[in-house]
Amino acid sequence: MNRLQQGDIVLFQGDSITDCGRDRNNPNSLGNGYPLLVDSWFGMNFPEMNVTFLNRGISGNRVVDLNARWEEDCLDLKPNWVSIYIGINDCWRRYDSGDPTSTQDFKDGYRKLIERTKSALDAKLIMVEPFVLPHPEDRRAWREDLDPKIHAVRDLAAEYGALLVPLDGLFAAAAVRREASFWAPDGVHPSPAGHGLIAKAWLETMGVHLS
Repeated sequence: MNRLQQGDIVLFQGDSITDCGRDRNNPNSLGNGYPLLVDSWFGMNFPEMNVTFLNRGISGNRVVDLNARWEEDCLDLKPNWVSIYIGINDCWRRYDSGDPTSTQDFKDGYRKLIERTKSALDAKLIMVEPFVLPHPEDRRAWREDLDPKIHAVRDLAAEYGALLVPLDGLFAAAAVRREASFWAPDGVHPSPAGHGLIAKAWLETMGVHLS
C-alpha cells in the first residue's frame, strides 16, 4: 500500500549521503543521490499525485547539527513526511577526529528531533538506519561504535511507531553479491548502485514497489 498521499511534502534530512552535492542556492535541488532517484521514480509512476520531495541534508552533520537547524530546515517547511538518515558521522568522528558521540547522547539527540517534530507538525516519520561496509579494512573496527547506534535507531522507530529502512542489513547482503567497494567505495558513501539500493529500500518501506 502506497503510504504517500495526494499533495504530500516529503523532507529528506541527513548528512552527506543525503546531501550528495545538492545546490544550497536552490531550495528544490535534490542532489545526485537517493532523494533524486526516489523523486524520479515516484514522479514517473505517479505524476498525478503531485508529491513534492525536498532535500536538506548537509555533509558532515551529526545529530547535534540536525537539532541546531531543525526549526528552519524541517519544522518551517511543514512536511507531511520527515525522512531522517543520520548517524555515520556520530561514529566516524571518533575515529578520524577523536571526537566521539556516545550512544546515549546520540539516542537522546535523536529523540529530541522526533519529539520536536511530533509536537510541531502532524507529520509521519521514516527513519533510515546508518550502515558501514568493511572497505577499507579499518572500517570493521567501527562496528563497535556504530552497532549500538543502529540499535538505538531501531528502538526509537519502534517506540514512536516510525517506519524503518533497515539499510545496514541490506548493504551487508548486497556485499555478498558484489564486493563492498562496488556499493560504497569508502565503506560509507554509496556508489550510484548504492544510492539505487537506498532509493529502492526507501520506496518499498513506504509501500511503493518497483516494477
